[in-house]
This record gives sequence, C-alpha cells and structure tokens, in this order.
Amino acid sequence: MGLGCCSMSTCSSKMVSSPTVITRMQAIMQKEMVREFLAEFMSTYVMMVFGLGSVAHMVLGGKLGSFLGVNLGFGFGVTMGVHMAGNISGAHMNAALTFTNCALGRMSWKKFPVYILGQFLGSFLAAATIYCLFYTAIIEFSGGRLTVTGPKATASIFATYLPDHSTLWRGFLDEVLVTGLLQLCLFAITDKENNPALQGTQALVIGILVVVIGISLGMNTGYAMNPSRDLPPRFFTYIAGWGIQVFRWNHLLGLHWLHHHTEAPHIGGLHDV
Repeated sequence: MGLGCCSMSTCSSKMVSSPTVITRMQAIMQKEMVREFLAEFMSTYVMMVFGLGSVAHMVLGGKLGSFLGVNLGFGFGVTMGVHMAGNISGAHMNAALTFTNCALGRMSWKKFPVYILGQFLGSFLAAATIYCLFYTAIIEFSGGRLTVTGPKATASIFATYLPDHSTLWRGFLDEVLVTGLLQLCLFAITDKENNPALQGTQALVIGILVVVIGISLGMNTGYAMNPSRDLPPRFFTYIAGWGIQVFRWNHLLGLHWLHHHTEAPHIGGLHDV
C-alpha cells in the first residue's frame, strides 16, 4: 500500500509538473527577444544551407554546379529566409544590416548581440550541416586532405577567399562598395515614401537583388557582404580540420579575414545613409 501511494503521488506530481513546464516554455517563447533570436537563427540557417550547398555543387560536382547556381542558391536562400522571419525580426541574416539599423536608431542596441548570436549560430550550424551532407564528396575530391589553396582546395565551400590577382585593400574596397550597394537597394525596396516593392513581393525582389549583385560584382571577393555569412563557417572549417590556414592570406597570418569581412560591410552599410 505504501509503495502504491508513493507511486500515485509521483505520477500526480509528474502530471502537475508537465503542464507547468510547457506553460513556462510557452511564456519564454512569447518573449520578443527570444522570438527574434530564433527568427534570425532559422532564417540565417536556411539561407546558408541553400547557399553553401550551391557552392559545394560548384566545387565538387563538376557539371552539376556553376557560378550562376551559387548566385541563385544564395539569392533564393535569402528569399526563403525573409519569408520565414520577415515579420518577426526583419530577417536581417546579416550582421552589417543589424549594425546599420542600430546605428540609425531603427532598433535598440540591446538587441544587437541577440541578433548576431542568432545569425552566427545559424550560419555555423548550416556549415556543419553541409559538411555532414557532402563529407564523402569532399574526401573523394580532395583525396582526404582538407586544404585551403590549390586545385583540390575545399575550404572555399564554406568561406570566401581572395583570388591571387587581388590584394587585401582591393578586396576591402570591393566589399565596401558591394555592401553599400546592397544597403542602398534594400532601403529603396522597403522605402514606403518612395517606390517600394509591391506588398508581398519584397522577399522575391530582395532575392533577385542578391542574384544580380553576385552575377555582376561577385568575381573579386565572392561578395560576402555579411560577417554572419563568412565568419562562423570559417571558424567551423578551422575546427573541422582545415586548420589555421583558413585565417591566413597568401600564407601570412593577418587580419585579412577580419577586415575584409567584418569592417568593410559595416562601413559600406553606413556609407549609404
């Protein structure tokens, strides 16, 4: 009897605690910052899975991939991300865009780390996802050696690297200009007092914008335009086995990756305001 009573008491306690836990979870999910964090996380993850997957096809798949395919992958990945999170967080998916909105006073600076954390985690997880999906293809293509440079390099699947004909400062200025054009066009697309995109078409128009930028200006630097697109996958490749070489440029350890992909987008973002 004693055991029976104890068992019934335990069951009753579990029945009471379960709804309590669910209620608490629902209350947490209703908090604005939590919703915005999850929105940035999911939208960035979706954008990056489609984008990095298209790069993997170009690098590993031969005729199965192309530079146009990469532009379409990232462009329509952005479109899907906007559809997922546009009405919750604005679907920034871009640390430079978040920085600009804070600098303009359009959103509070206290939200800045929340957005960035969501973007970075989503991007990092997307890189891990693509690595798992294409692992055997990466190993077969590279002969089991994970390299950053050379004909069998695979690090470029995840992050962007300057070509041999370019220099650090040329790459920096290229990213300033390209990111500035991105911000300028985004403001035009969403400016209700001018000639904005038709209601319901903004996501598609923004995706087309990314495709056009890639097709016309993507050759020199890979048009990262976005620290959230480049830095987390770069850190992933460092952890996954590509090593410290992912933070080197022309075999010299420096701040190329930081200046080229973090400072340039921020300056470009403010350049248009």
